[in-house]
Amino acid sequence: MTRAVTSLSFLGAAGTVTGSKTLLKHREHRVLIDAGLFQGFKNLRQLNWLALPFDVKRLNAVVLTHAHIDHSGALPLLVRQGYSGPIYTSAATVDVASVLLIDSAKLQQEEAEYANRHHTSKHSPAKPLYTIDDVEKTIGLFEPLPFGADQEILPGLGVGLQYASHILGAACVRVKTDRHEIVFSGDVGHDEAPILGAPDPLGELDYLVMESTYGNRCRPAEDASERLAQIIVSTTEQGGAVLLPAFAVGRAQVLMHTIDRLIKEGRIPKVPVFLDSPMAVNVTELYKRHHADHQLSSQAIKDVFSVAKMVQSVEQSKQLNTLKYPRIIISASGMATGGRVLHHLRTLVGDHRNAIVFVGFQAAGTRGARMVAGETSVRVFGQDLQIKAKVHNIDGMSAHADADQLMQWLGTASRKPKRIYLNHGEPQASDALRQRIERELGIDCVVPLMGQQHAL
Repeated sequence: MTRAVTSLSFLGAAGTVTGSKTLLKHREHRVLIDAGLFQGFKNLRQLNWLALPFDVKRLNAVVLTHAHIDHSGALPLLVRQGYSGPIYTSAATVDVASVLLIDSAKLQQEEAEYANRHHTSKHSPAKPLYTIDDVEKTIGLFEPLPFGADQEILPGLGVGLQYASHILGAACVRVKTDRHEIVFSGDVGHDEAPILGAPDPLGELDYLVMESTYGNRCRPAEDASERLAQIIVSTTEQGGAVLLPAFAVGRAQVLMHTIDRLIKEGRIPKVPVFLDSPMAVNVTELYKRHHADHQLSSQAIKDVFSVAKMVQSVEQSKQLNTLKYPRIIISASGMATGGRVLHHLRTLVGDHRNAIVFVGFQAAGTRGARMVAGETSVRVFGQDLQIKAKVHNIDGMSAHADADQLMQWLGTASRKPKRIYLNHGEPQASDALRQRIERELGIDCVVPLMGQQHAL
């Protein structure tokens, strides 16, 4: 009798940090772990328009690690191409992903409408990748799983979720077959995360698919909150504004937590703070609903999230750029690739008194990455603007574990895995971490190429 073969196909986030998709095949079962959009460089974004590299109709289930668009953004494409099965994830991720996917569809529809009005696309007519209708069908397929309990989702195949810490609801996915225990890390947080705390220990496993975003970097020794305080003080003293491009999920809330603490400790002046991202405002409300998934008490939630004025309407957002006094604006997107932050960037980037502070990973090819790299101009809404504001990058506030923290997390495994597959990293980061794992831990480690299939 032939033994059942289990295999992994790496269909995204291989050689890059976007487009996460890993297809698990076990016997007759097909399970997709994550379905993310490609972001960043144009040649990567163009991959979103290609047919998915597997038969969607043969897919039995999808398991989602967390809600970020580079992990969830292609779910409506699956549905559009005929998928109608379950999408398993945590209850908090159901809520967060619903917010993000609706926003993603709205942006795509708006961009297509703009391109058609102004004839800026090579395609006639320009079309969105998917619509709000596709997203609503997708949301109807979500099936929440609890943390810490295994559930058989297919005959002979169980799934369990454990806390990953990265953002609200983020999970490491544990898949159990009759032969193997495979853990998919998703994006891993760290024990210094101020709201979510440390990720759960790895425990028992045979194989690990692990992210490597910061595989070749460690956080600087300096205190990230102290660096932010210094920037805020020096900028506001000269009458400037501080613009914080921030991911609407996770980073925006951590920034409010940090700013609230800095004000209470007297380390920064009590200047007006604005959260200008309807998505971030909506996600912030979800922290009240999902108490069990973070460390803040009800009172702490009230204190922390009242530090900023929540900006909802377009008119309120526009008014922020007419203000003449020092202020702090937290706005999405975190890599300055879209959203309301672009309007603030256009207004503020030309004044030397202002500061633009990036506080998260900037994927190669994004506007944020180019600004952090020192480019002297930035293109916003078809205009090339000279950068006179001070541009800062604070690595220490990332929601990703750095290289040392990933190694520490590996140390929480109760036995060495047979092999580790590294994904979700730029080539230099993934290979640096691969070498370190093999040298320090003696574990076989592979960095898969896009499209490769590996039998376990």
